[in-house]
Amino acid sequence: LEMEENEITLDSLENGTDNPAFSFEEEEKDNEECDGSSGETKEERRGGGQGRFSSYCRKALQPASKAKHFCESHATVLRRVVLGLLGVAYLCYFIAACYLDFQRALALVVMTAVVVFFVCWSFFKKHCGAKVLRLLRPVGKCFQKSWPWLKWLLWGALLGGLISWLALDTARNPEQLISLGGFCVLVLFLFACSKHHGAVSWRAVFWGLGLEFLFGLFVLRTSPGVQAFRWMGDQIQIFLGYTTAGSGFVFGSTLIEEVFAFQTLPIVVFFSCVMSILYYLGVMQWLILKISWLLQVSMGTTPTETLSVAGNIFVGQTEAPLLIRPYLAEMTVSEIHAVMTGGFSTIAGSVMGAYISFGIDAASLIAASVMAAPCALAMSKLVYPEVQESKFKGKGNVRISSGEEKNILEAASNGAAASVGLVANIAANLIAFLAVLEFINAAVRWFGEMVDIQGLTFQVILSYVLMPVAFLMGADWEDSPVVAELLGIKIFLNEFVAYQQLSTYKKNRLAGLEEWDGNRKQWISERAESIATFALCGFANLSSIGIMLGGLGSMAPERKSDFASVVLRALLTGICVSMLNACLAGLLHVPTEVGDCVRFFSTANFSSTSYNTYTCCKQLFASSVLENGTLSFTGSWAGQVESKLWLMGCCGHYNHTSCS
Repeated sequence: LEMEENEITLDSLENGTDNPAFSFEEEEKDNEECDGSSGETKEERRGGGQGRFSSYCRKALQPASKAKHFCESHATVLRRVVLGLLGVAYLCYFIAACYLDFQRALALVVMTAVVVFFVCWSFFKKHCGAKVLRLLRPVGKCFQKSWPWLKWLLWGALLGGLISWLALDTARNPEQLISLGGFCVLVLFLFACSKHHGAVSWRAVFWGLGLEFLFGLFVLRTSPGVQAFRWMGDQIQIFLGYTTAGSGFVFGSTLIEEVFAFQTLPIVVFFSCVMSILYYLGVMQWLILKISWLLQVSMGTTPTETLSVAGNIFVGQTEAPLLIRPYLAEMTVSEIHAVMTGGFSTIAGSVMGAYISFGIDAASLIAASVMAAPCALAMSKLVYPEVQESKFKGKGNVRISSGEEKNILEAASNGAAASVGLVANIAANLIAFLAVLEFINAAVRWFGEMVDIQGLTFQVILSYVLMPVAFLMGADWEDSPVVAELLGIKIFLNEFVAYQQLSTYKKNRLAGLEEWDGNRKQWISERAESIATFALCGFANLSSIGIMLGGLGSMAPERKSDFASVVLRALLTGICVSMLNACLAGLLHVPTEVGDCVRFFSTANFSSTSYNTYTCCKQLFASSVLENGTLSFTGSWAGQVESKLWLMGCCGHYNHTSCS
């Protein structure tokens, strides 16, 4: 196309002509007149100018090039210097923090000690590991020769110690024996459901149950374990409180205080964002590998199934198999069953934050997730033992793929964006399941009224059907219908709805409400709460079958038939794993001792109630004696002048015969 004056043709564009808006003929003529005396052509002058410009650039960039070359050639030394300076700075900070207030810096001391231990262990393993192994080789050979009879001696000592401890411990609280009996019944039930009874790996079963018991004992019975997990739970609650900074800005303070969706679901977004950052930094991979190594070495399971189950402690049932996605197509059916069982037996860290926001005990949720990992592996090998030759047996390393994010900001953004689907899924499921539950209740109520049965609901039916199971887990007989109802809701609907109802019972108890409102129980005991918290901690419900099959099927489409063949067996195993954890919680539960009620009432304000108020009022009612119109008290209340005044305060909130 021909164009006039300063305009150009399409051919000149293809040849790379400069933009005509910045290259005019008049300017070129002026340049030619100014430089015409040099006798050089325009091309020569342009080439010379470019050469001089390149020379100037090289001279200007020469110091930067030298600095870059120096850094590359001395990268190791510079890295050590920088790390040394950072280490010295942190050491000064650490000493200052401990000097100012050691009690306040105790958490910092523990975290520093853990990091230093693993750094030293890694350094020792890298530089001295081979030498130490050579030195210990004769000892190892001697140990292997003695192992056939030594293992029976160790097993006998462990069994004798366990029986002695149980006898002494349950003597104080005989109701704990019910939980122990329930634990044994569930294990025998799963063995009866085993696919290959003769192929069961008892090493995996006993080691898995042993690790579960030891961890539960540490968390629920030892002072360091109780304090550590209580501190961890408190820190998680504080950490989740930061969600309000973002949700309050987007939705406003009124909505996040009054509306469930704006109060709880943003926590899932925040937690997902943090988990994505931890994955980018490699923290989660490191934790999963350490836990996986412990389970694999002790239980003798393959690296692939162990890695997936260990990942389920922190991520969900479809995210954990992504860790072993390249190996999924070649795994045996037993290994696939273990992967599914691990997904059904645990909950994801993102939704755990939502349950904590309900008021569920954070330490119990964390303990339940960690305890479920070895138990899930053990029970999966009991229900579906390995009868094929695994390609990954004895394989040293299984690679964990890292994320594709380029920096920490992209990781945070991707984590938050990925949670949108999860939040929408939770909200949709809650709307659908609660609506369906109300419809089912209306239908069941209508059928009940046809035969003069009033108040019949789906929850009532579940409470009767699953009541023996709840009792075997250790719940008191009067609390068993409520625990059974929650367990049924978890299995047939989902654990989100069940935890929401459990939080209502817990809030009623802490608020000091009457235990019974007519024939309806308003709250359950602390022991039953603990058992229910562990029993509900898992994705084992009917709706999760589709999620599991869809997630694994997209990763290995050629194995869809294998996935479908074992999913129901894995679901049953996952349900029983959560109930086994609940049995251990009932066995190891320590009742909270009631404090000095006289001292409590001396400072109490009867304008509101609490669980302590209810407990102490119950004691006061039990000690009151009315004879011939005269009210008197027994026990520690007898010598208190204000006992009648305290009784009047209790009667203002609770009904009792003494109040009349």
